[in-house]
Amino acid sequence: MMVVVMETWYLKPGLEDRVVEIMQEYDDLVGPPAHAHPGWCGHGRFFQSTANPSAVTMLYPWRSRELHEDLTANEARLVPPLFAKYCVRPREIHYYQELEVEVEHDHDHEHG
Repeated sequence: MMVVVMETWYLKPGLEDRVVEIMQEYDDLVGPPAHAHPGWCGHGRFFQSTANPSAVTMLYPWRSRELHEDLTANEARLVPPLFAKYCVRPREIHYYQELEVEVEHDHDHEHG
C-alpha cells in the first residue's frame, strides 16, 4: 500500500531565508537516485513552517515504507554532509497512510 512520507528538516539559525536554495541542493543530490528507485511514485512538495521558519517539511508519495527505508539506507552516505552544513539535527521521517474519507459531498444542505 502506498504511503505518504513526511520529512522534516530543522535548519540552523539564520538560514531561514535560504531555504529554497538549501532544499534545491538536497533535491539535486538525492532526486536522481530516488527517481530511479522502484519505490518512487511521485514528486515531493516542500513547505516552510510559518510558526518556525527554520522547519522545512517535504511530503511525497512512496510505494511502501519498506521501500522508503531501503532508499534512506542508500542515502546514508549522501545526506550527512548536508545535515552537518545546514541542520541542527538529522531529519525526522514519518509515514502516513491515506484514509478513504468521503469529502466530496455538499455540507451546505445539512445546515439549511
